[in-house]
Amino acid sequence: MTELGPVAWPPAPIRTERLVLREPEARDRATVIELLTSPEVGTYLGGPQPRDELERTMPQTPSRRPGLFIVDFGGAMIGQITLTRETGHLRQAAGKAELGYLFLPQAWGFGYATEACAAALDWFAGALPGEPVVLATQTANVRSLRLATKLGFTEVERFEAYGAEQWFGEWSPVTTSV
Repeated sequence: MTELGPVAWPPAPIRTERLVLREPEARDRATVIELLTSPEVGTYLGGPQPRDELERTMPQTPSRRPGLFIVDFGGAMIGQITLTRETGHLRQAAGKAELGYLFLPQAWGFGYATEACAAALDWFAGALPGEPVVLATQTANVRSLRLATKLGFTEVERFEAYGAEQWFGEWSPVTTSV
């Protein structure tokens, strides 16, 4: 993953009605590990990552990199959002800003992902006016597809990758919803 270009990083924390999007802090380490080792979270991402490996290799303060936001609810991390320019994990996303999101299962179903992703996209539209954002998810991931639609992503194509059918969509700041 690479930087977002001429965007100053990190931005000031982004506040919504219920959430704060901010940089990772040392207090987030245990939750980042919980997120990445969750079988539910890993269902459409190739499975959970090994806890012992993450415990051993993750720094005390989780990676601070351009485009990574911790989603904070009431002072605790409930998920993370990435807005990064991909280097080619999928040919369709190469060189484009791509939205990614992971939330703890106990945070599912409350609209936090919609609220947080919409805030991140609004920030992005202000930082890089007119630049589209792409998103890829497995078609089997019904929750993720529903979120993409709520956010205003429109389907560009479907294709096979990682042993499953993928959905690839694009969001343009002029066609935002939510």
